[in-house]
Amino acid sequence: MKLYAATTNSGKLRDFAAAAEGAVEILPLPSIREIPEPVEDALTFAGNAEVKAVYYSKRAPGFMVMADDSGLEVNGLDGAPGVRSARFADDHSYELNSAAGRDQRNNDLLVALLREMPGASRSARFVCALAVARDGQIVYTAEGYVAGEILPEPRGDKGFGYDPLFLLPELNKTTAELDADEKWRHSHRGRAFRNLLPGLIRLEGR
Repeated sequence: MKLYAATTNSGKLRDFAAAAEGAVEILPLPSIREIPEPVEDALTFAGNAEVKAVYYSKRAPGFMVMADDSGLEVNGLDGAPGVRSARFADDHSYELNSAAGRDQRNNDLLVALLREMPGASRSARFVCALAVARDGQIVYTAEGYVAGEILPEPRGDKGFGYDPLFLLPELNKTTAELDADEKWRHSHRGRAFRNLLPGLIRLEGR
């Protein structure tokens, strides 16, 4: 089975490929950079994943197109950044003139907002929602979660996004310190994909 991932994020492609373990082939959606991005205005991760899967599958007839929406929910920030995780710093006009990239600005803002908050406020979870569509119709969905806490400073260089700040207490590692096998077993994307895969295989076998 081939799944075409509707993302240009190399980190996500790498995570999904590792999670697939050869059961399916994960490929980037052809010419995705030439397709205008859809408006992601749903209020949930699942809603945005479905919007993207439907949108891109209509532009790739016959392909099984997988889209994800994922992000971070921090208790002390009432669930923010949530569905706005990728645009967190932009939404707050945080260091817009900074030479730092988006991930760095997002992380810097998160650290700044939590600096004076008590430890319990740092509890958080990563969420990943996956949706697969073909020819504009959703065929399967799944979600995955992982709980942790936000560190006051980053650790590790193997991840992207908020990974360097997200500590898994049971491992005493951030998600940016996990090797590929650990990330597959413990990450929200790995868990979402494991929940997705059996259903897809059953559908393909019908």
